[in-house]
Amino acid sequence: QVQLEESGGRWVQPGSSLSLSCEASGLILSYYAIGWFRQAPGKEREGVSFINNSDDTTYYLDSGKGRFTVSRDNAKNTAYLQMNSLKPEDTAVYYCAATIGPYSTGWYDPSVYDYWGQGTQVTVSS
Repeated sequence: QVQLEESGGRWVQPGSSLSLSCEASGLILSYYAIGWFRQAPGKEREGVSFINNSDDTTYYLDSGKGRFTVSRDNAKNTAYLQMNSLKPEDTAVYYCAATIGPYSTGWYDPSVYDYWGQGTQVTVSS
């Protein structure tokens, strides 16, 4: 049974940093590209970041460029999202997702992903 489990979400003050983890079981993570998404109340799910499964090419939502860093440790079957300089507008439930490919419609298209985690809440407020 495939499972993706996110962890690391919590309440933080603006300007703080958080590191989210996405631990996979039941699949070999190195075969999959990983996307990080978020969904705030009343808003659609949006792609935050992506790392592919061939050469670790990464992509980011414009608002996350320079603040977010996605990475993976295939030996631990885990992906990470490091978030710095957090803002209140980053508040959302964060999800990781895995896709074997293709993702021709874009890494930010939720429909290209095969597996999803349950999400972890990130709250940024003073």
